[in-house]
Amino acid sequence: MSNNNASASTGFSHEKVETNNFLMIVLILLVIAIGGLVEIVPLFFQKSTTEAVKGVEPYTALQLAGRDIYTREGCYNCHSQMIRPFRAETLRYGHYSVAGEFVYDHPFQWGSKRTGPDLQRVGGKYSDEWHRIHLNNPRDVVPESNMPAYPWLEKTPVDASVMPAHMKALRTVGVPYTDAQITASVDEVKGKTELEALVAYLQVLGRALK
Repeated sequence: MSNNNASASTGFSHEKVETNNFLMIVLILLVIAIGGLVEIVPLFFQKSTTEAVKGVEPYTALQLAGRDIYTREGCYNCHSQMIRPFRAETLRYGHYSVAGEFVYDHPFQWGSKRTGPDLQRVGGKYSDEWHRIHLNNPRDVVPESNMPAYPWLEKTPVDASVMPAHMKALRTVGVPYTDAQITASVDEVKGKTELEALVAYLQVLGRALK
């Protein structure tokens, strides 16, 4: 008798959840929230995800300006910066990406979009001149490329006035910029073109971990 009552009670409970849309949504969100917390919260306390790997330094003012241009021009739409730990990826691009390489990146440039090759280890792979030619007309160095040209970058100066505010904002989220670095940022990028800044950014990608 008690078993029948228990079954009836359980059945009623399931029926109530399955026929009440609002209750179902609340319970689904609750389960997702708990699962997310269990997965995410421990990462905030692991050194491998919160501390930079040896050799990783905050971007210089010029590199940071280049990163802004990279984001503005939508380079992430075709190029990822995340080498996954699969043999096919590591053979082509190098050591797989680790969290400690990206502690100073806000926001991350992770992703799996591969219209163009992954750029996580592109730093030092080509000369500055190669990058200059490639950005001005990609087909001059990669004939089969379908990447658009960016000739205006070589003619456009970097906006030096925005750098101190940008670096101060990054410092509030944990990037250890000093007052001296922030003050010197204007002079560091003054007179530089957007192409020079973008190349400086590309040349530092992935160099700390080979």
